[in-house]
Amino acid sequence: MAKVFCVANQKGGVGKTTTAVNLAAGLAKIGQRVLLVDLDPQGNATMGAGVDKRTLNPTVYEVLLEGRSVAEAAVFSEKCGFHVLGANRELSGAEVELVNAPERTKRLEKALQPADADFDFVLIDCPPSLSMLTLNGLCAAHGVIVPMQCEYFALEGVADLVNTIQQVQANMNPQLQIIGLLRVMFDPRTTLQQQVSEQLHAHFGDKMFDTVIPRNVRLAEAPSYGLPGVIFDPSAKGSKAFIAFAQEMVERVQRV
Repeated sequence: MAKVFCVANQKGGVGKTTTAVNLAAGLAKIGQRVLLVDLDPQGNATMGAGVDKRTLNPTVYEVLLEGRSVAEAAVFSEKCGFHVLGANRELSGAEVELVNAPERTKRLEKALQPADADFDFVLIDCPPSLSMLTLNGLCAAHGVIVPMQCEYFALEGVADLVNTIQQVQANMNPQLQIIGLLRVMFDPRTTLQQQVSEQLHAHFGDKMFDTVIPRNVRLAEAPSYGLPGVIFDPSAKGSKAFIAFAQEMVERVQRV
């Protein structure tokens, strides 16, 4: 049975897509069968996984609104070693179309059920806003991975996200929980980041992942080559950190 996780944070620019793509590649490298679902109309996760969003048809849009199956729409990224259910600008229209659709928040969950036995992990890259697309991701997931920078504004963003997750859990998806908070773009030389990291540990305890993703130029360069950093430069500090994070994810899932 596949474990389904959203990579989500209501604050933009915190490395959600970088986390989703590199975690998918890291899990694939250690032998896991992975499906990456791109729920962002920008399609950055799709492109970052080596799939051209401009030529993609069908996409996650057709899965959500036209009844196409995951098996029909998902493509295998040869470069990265995992499957991608991609998105492009067409998905931006789904927001409006889903409003009046029956079971509008459960579309993704239902679509993923027939593919359950084909994957060990399903990772969903959510848009930064609390939209109908994000709700579809949260309703389909067993848990949420929260990437965040150790800055004070990020603390407010996490508080908002925790509140959202609690509301979804109470009203739509009782199994939803925060799997863990992942510190990304971390610079240990910065006193502020160390202080915020300590505050997070004090507040969230074992919900903090042990792995910390450092600020790393090679991770930032990788998307321009249409690759995750883990594939683009496996020897980079950031890439090694994501492999370690993938191993920690597998261990954490096995413990649950």
